[in-house]
Amino acid sequence: MIKEIEKRASEKMQKTIEALTNDLATLKAGRANPKMLDKISADYYGTPTPISQMAVIASPEPRLLTVTPWDASSLKAIEKAILASDLGINPSNDGKSIRLAIPVLTEERRKELVKQVSKTGEESKVALRNIRRSGMDELKKAQKDSAITEDEQKLGEKNLQKLVDDYIKKVDEILKAKEKEIMTV
Repeated sequence: MIKEIEKRASEKMQKTIEALTNDLATLKAGRANPKMLDKISADYYGTPTPISQMAVIASPEPRLLTVTPWDASSLKAIEKAILASDLGINPSNDGKSIRLAIPVLTEERRKELVKQVSKTGEESKVALRNIRRSGMDELKKAQKDSAITEDEQKLGEKNLQKLVDDYIKKVDEILKAKEKEIMTV
């Protein structure tokens, strides 16, 4: 019973870490990264569709992204979606593909990005703590229902706390790496 609760909590925490790394990958850190466009959707025949499903996104140079749609008629919709996004990049349309030149980061923009990274990391830590709390609640309920003893409950709570501490360390390591990347680009 305790192992099942710990396993479920661990799986949820791992998904939180994956979500954090995906969120951080979409941040514009001065280098062209196709994942920057992952959260942008364009109107495709009346349906909001992620750009990555409508086009080939490539990074031929460190500061350049090219978006080449499979359906040439969707070029304008993709360009419009990129302009409307919070990327802050003006697309250049040559009739067949869209070129996105990634500008060099200013010191002010670097500081904004570091704040954004910290905020995202803090949200992940809150999510981890919420997973721990739900695991603790499950342990208390199991103990109340006499499925486990009080000693087993205490051991389970201790294990959940250790699990959370380990995952918070992982979050801190990911955040430090991203901040270093932002400051050195």
